[in-house]
Amino acid sequence: MSTQLDPLSLSADLLYTVKTEGDADPFRERLATLERSRLERALSNREGKLAFWLNCYNAYAQLLLEEEAADDLFEGGLLDQWKFFARDQVPVSGVWLSLNDIEHGLLRSSKLPWGLGYLPRPFPTAFERQFRLAECDPRIHFALSHGDDHCPPIAVYSPRDVDEELDIAIEWFLEENVTYDPEDGTATVPRLFRQYRGDFGGTSGIVAFLREYNAIPTDAGPSLKYERIDWSADLDVDIDGDGDDIQR
Repeated sequence: MSTQLDPLSLSADLLYTVKTEGDADPFRERLATLERSRLERALSNREGKLAFWLNCYNAYAQLLLEEEAADDLFEGGLLDQWKFFARDQVPVSGVWLSLNDIEHGLLRSSKLPWGLGYLPRPFPTAFERQFRLAECDPRIHFALSHGDDHCPPIAVYSPRDVDEELDIAIEWFLEENVTYDPEDGTATVPRLFRQYRGDFGGTSGIVAFLREYNAIPTDAGPSLKYERIDWSADLDVDIDGDGDDIQR
């Protein structure tokens, strides 16, 4: 591996190596010891940050899930799953990050994972402030692999084509996971739309998003029905704090 490999290529090669079950250790070591100045130059624009952090997240999510035994993790309770994503396990340029740091701090521009996408993440680190996206791009929710059944196929993202590649991921996800019933005027969508409603600009923003990606007709104005996902059979509670599936 070339010692001159740039950070963007490193993140892409790491993810490709993970996908093809190669030896990821050399790429992990290089990412861990990157000079901060090189990382700063590579992540000087939105496309670079977006591609880099998507690749890093998906590569490490797969690596860590394999090391943790994913089946055991997802058969456990919510607390075990939360600890996994919140644990500092991703070294980048001398800083230890968690998967939550990458998703909610760097890709969602410092937002909390709860609060329906409206609450800021308090006390972001200097590293997070420097390398996060300037604004939350809701499309990242259709590109990140969390190891569950609703995850999209894992793709290697490039700065040059990241926007087009994200659009492809979104179209696949919505086609597989959104249903529209014109008779009763409802669209049934995954719970992530409710969990991160603020990222999309509220209910009207979600409807506009569905129209943009042809999940519903352009003249449709449906009510949204959020499908139920049993996050943990151990908990007999409504984790969203409501009992209402229909948002009108």
